[in-house]
Amino acid sequence: MSEEQTSPFGDAVLSRLAEVIESRLPANGGDPAKSYVAKLSAKGLDAVLKKVGEEAVEVVMAAKDGARDKVIYEVADLWFHSLVALAQFGLHPSDVLAELARREGLSGLEEFAQRTQNKG
Repeated sequence: MSEEQTSPFGDAVLSRLAEVIESRLPANGGDPAKSYVAKLSAKGLDAVLKKVGEEAVEVVMAAKDGARDKVIYEVADLWFHSLVALAQFGLHPSDVLAELARREGLSGLEEFAQRTQNKG
């Protein structure tokens, strides 16, 4: 995507959304009776991860259907629930963006080779 095509939202939207999610966690006073994030989070990590998995499947199904608008909608749901999962670990979108920046300029094969070398 060229600079002219870049969305004006960028990581600022992700950062603001992450702050809202964090503020709604039960540990931060979020009320499960008033907040979806608090309600989901109160059910525990397995419930959050199950929701991430469900949303990922919905992205795949929308893409297989060739429904561009639905792909956008479902990816938004996936990103949202991924942010909820990050919050469960005290992580922020900036942590993911830093990892993507680290990988920038590496081919996928090079990046995979580095990960497998670090495991051994």
